[in-house]
Amino acid sequence: MTYAPISPEQLAQARVLVVGDVMLDRYWYGAVDRISPEAPVPVVRVTREEERNGGAANVAYNVVTLGAQASLLTVVGEDEASHRLEALVADTGIQTHFGRDPDLKTTVKLRVIGRQQQLLRMDFENTPTTELLASQTATFIDLLPSHQAVLFSDYGKGGLAHVSDMIERARAAGKPILIDPKGSDYARYRHASAITPNRAELQQVIGAWHNEADLQTKVHALRQRHHIQALVLTRSEEGMTLFDDEGQVSVSAQAREVFDVTGAGDTVIATLAAMMAAGMSLREAMPLANRAGGIVVGKFGTATVSYQELLA
Repeated sequence: MTYAPISPEQLAQARVLVVGDVMLDRYWYGAVDRISPEAPVPVVRVTREEERNGGAANVAYNVVTLGAQASLLTVVGEDEASHRLEALVADTGIQTHFGRDPDLKTTVKLRVIGRQQQLLRMDFENTPTTELLASQTATFIDLLPSHQAVLFSDYGKGGLAHVSDMIERARAAGKPILIDPKGSDYARYRHASAITPNRAELQQVIGAWHNEADLQTKVHALRQRHHIQALVLTRSEEGMTLFDDEGQVSVSAQAREVFDVTGAGDTVIATLAAMMAAGMSLREAMPLANRAGGIVVGKFGTATVSYQELLA
């Protein structure tokens, strides 16, 4: 199979509007030389700190790393983490559209790493009491005409509680709508062009399946119920399967060595969106997205893939 369906020049003209929950990924790296005298836990002597884009910010970063353009629409708190994150995002060339809510705590995931492995993760967040992105609808409407694809990155943090209105507006504008879903209620993703759950996420919605025929029947019923054009199931070591009106098609996994699956779903949906924004069909884009996912799991932490790596 060849992987040169579009030119870098075509990709550079493609613009993806990413909407969703963002977070700041912090990593503390250190040496582990002893066990604490206070409790049976390792003592990590922190020698290095790193900050990375997380959540929808990582999805947008994947889009620009591939060589396409991305705009990021989100709501964050009025805190130190939000300003660090906005600076990080802006440094990558992503167009930022950050709404701020003083009642919201910007999500921070702090991972402590010792001896090449994650020892602890601490999450700092709160659940918003109101629909935050509703206030961003006017910005969404303004941005829509200048983008060729819309990507909703749902991390279940409350930012996309009422995504339906934005989907309807994007649909009326004739844009492909890709959604990385969360939770068991897919009714709010009604009329999406494609959703990309992993196995655990899909099981939450349709229950366990006994074989491929059973899976196809259940996915078809789900798609019909919510008028979802296609569902791309990411299956880690089993690759990916696309279900649409033509039936189903699978591609096998291409990971050389799985080092870290963090953010692999972000890379897959970002690749699909970037390629579709550049003019490819979902079926044409899927093998590339599968390849991108296989490359990124060989890297540590929330990572990205360049177009050059994809074609190598």
